[in-house]
Amino acid sequence: MSDTLKRLADIIESRKPARGGDPDKSYVARLFAKGDDAILKKIGEEATEVVMAAKDARANGDASALVYEVADLWFHSLIMLAQFDLSPQDVLNELARREGMSGIEEKAGRKLDAREQSERRE
Repeated sequence: MSDTLKRLADIIESRKPARGGDPDKSYVARLFAKGDDAILKKIGEEATEVVMAAKDARANGDASALVYEVADLWFHSLIMLAQFDLSPQDVLNELARREGMSGIEEKAGRKLDAREQSERRE
């Protein structure tokens, strides 16, 4: 994992209220204190901003705002991962698992996995 992602994930983890994160002093701690819905809402907002920045980049040829918005989306995604006790390494492991696999093949495998899990519950 990139050192930057690791350091950022560690800082985010330290902002959890259970680890002493203070919502009055930390934006991340405030999001954690508000709970899943606040974090997920923020991800939706950031994803929309990424889409709009990409459309602007297509129209005007300047992609600098796109990098800024993707950084915001990644940051808030890291918060969401931490909320569910996951790490960037978990995502990187999944990407590594998919490496060399066609997207069509990977998606078909997800459908089979979901069907098998459903049958096990029955």
